[in-house]
Amino acid sequence: MFSGFYEEIHDEFREVVREFVTREVAPHYKQWDEAHLMPRSLWEAAAENGLLGLAVGEDHGGMGLTDYRFRMIIDEELARADALAVALAFHLHDDWVLPAVLQFGTEEQKQTWLPRFVDGSFVTSVAFTEPGAGSDLRGVRTKAEKNDDGSWRLNGQKTFIGNGISGDGSLVLALTDPDKAHTGGGHSLFLVEKQDNPGYKPGRQLPKMGLRASDTAELFFDDVHVPAANLIGEEGRGLEYAKAILPQGRLAVAAAAVVVAEVSLHQTLDYVRDRRAFGHAVAEFQNTRFQLAELSSGLEAAQRQVAAAVEQFNAGDLNLVAASRAKLHAGDFAKGAVDTCLQLHGGYGYILEYPVAQAYLAVRLLTIFGGTNEILKETIAKDLLS
Repeated sequence: MFSGFYEEIHDEFREVVREFVTREVAPHYKQWDEAHLMPRSLWEAAAENGLLGLAVGEDHGGMGLTDYRFRMIIDEELARADALAVALAFHLHDDWVLPAVLQFGTEEQKQTWLPRFVDGSFVTSVAFTEPGAGSDLRGVRTKAEKNDDGSWRLNGQKTFIGNGISGDGSLVLALTDPDKAHTGGGHSLFLVEKQDNPGYKPGRQLPKMGLRASDTAELFFDDVHVPAANLIGEEGRGLEYAKAILPQGRLAVAAAAVVVAEVSLHQTLDYVRDRRAFGHAVAEFQNTRFQLAELSSGLEAAQRQVAAAVEQFNAGDLNLVAASRAKLHAGDFAKGAVDTCLQLHGGYGYILEYPVAQAYLAVRLLTIFGGTNEILKETIAKDLLS
């Protein structure tokens, strides 16, 4: 990020993260990418270094690091190691599931789950998306039916679930009152645990074009028993809660976008300085210099928009529209920027051994995940016209 964004305490945190990435991630990432799966030992190591559940307070075993700049430092160091898939897995855990528990969980739920978010013993996923619904959460058809004792019986299917195979549980949006499905009060939110639940079945590993070290799968729920204590908040308010955690989730994607764009730009600067064509360094050609200038200017604009969103988040003022604007702009910029960086690498940019090729595959997700660009535009336009 630009000068002045971070403070001394963030620099100290960066040293911890950088050492963790150098020791625990960089030597093994290629193997995880080929296996399409990260080991549990990575989560345990991240926990030992205080990199999970950053926002969990000291009373529940965490450090209470609610300043989002700490989360961005983790992204930056992982991106520099060309290990953005690890950042994605951590984001799902910390920026989608954890906020639901922090904002809407009971004290009993917090005492039960928050220490496990921090120590790496409870890896989570977000199970909102379904094959027939996509981004339309009102169309979710996974059903939870209440039993006489207050517990629930869950049946349905989810898809595109990050951490779906490796995770220990998922934040599930389910239909609890079909008569209110299209009025906003028919869905509820549950934190469903996989252990001792034979009906909770991860499906096939979905082969992705990028970010392959982060497993993505289908999830199937076949008469899964969900205790009454696992209902998050109040029955029938699931869509409301899902909307409430969207700003942080979209901020996470926007932050990742500017991080990968910045890293790709710096890698490209090194490449064009060293690479020679027609007797000159590629950096000496006017077209190259103009493109780099445009990338640098666009990057700072995107960074400052994300920085403003981070400031709003830290103050407790980030709303869905501002987060959507940041994600829309940052995601679009990153997609175009990495494409330009790849072009400046020439034929080598098409070779997967080069980080820019991996970034090109990864960044394509950022205009889809957390709300497609089309959904973001609808959110922004609705606010403009209201």
